[in-house]
Amino acid sequence: MLGEIATWVGWALGLEAEDLESRHMAVRAVVVFVFAVVIVRLGKKRFIGENTAFDVILGVMLGSIVSRAITGQSPFLPTLVAAVVLVGLHWFFSQIAVRWDGFGTLIKGSARTLVRDGEVDWKAMKRGNISENDLLEALRLKASLSGWEQVSEARLERNGEISIIRKEASGRNN
Repeated sequence: MLGEIATWVGWALGLEAEDLESRHMAVRAVVVFVFAVVIVRLGKKRFIGENTAFDVILGVMLGSIVSRAITGQSPFLPTLVAAVVLVGLHWFFSQIAVRWDGFGTLIKGSARTLVRDGEVDWKAMKRGNISENDLLEALRLKASLSGWEQVSEARLERNGEISIIRKEASGRNN
């Protein structure tokens, strides 16, 4: 029975075929899609949410690797194993980063304060490649503010987003 299933799976995936046919690519696409969803779910929500470069790299590499399994550019099972190894490595590095701040900063970067108490740090803006227009856009979109004078603090976060804390009318922070 197990041998028959293995034979059928091999036939459906085209594991022994010289050239992949449309049916092989279609079945591979379904298998790889389900496989990718499962391993991304194992990678937790970090990979799907607001991403750091560390997370984006996994996405690009994972997409590249699993596409090879569909098109037959690489052997099917070893390619899926490589995808699992990448997600495992991402998880492992994330675990180290949680326990050791220095490693987290190394692989994910660090936040930069762009505005403090209504004053723009132009050097931090330049280091973060943020223009005055970028900052003003973030203030409008995220805090409904028209100028940085109304900002207690604005930071360029590790994921590339600009976070904003408004000044309160009384001058105190939230």
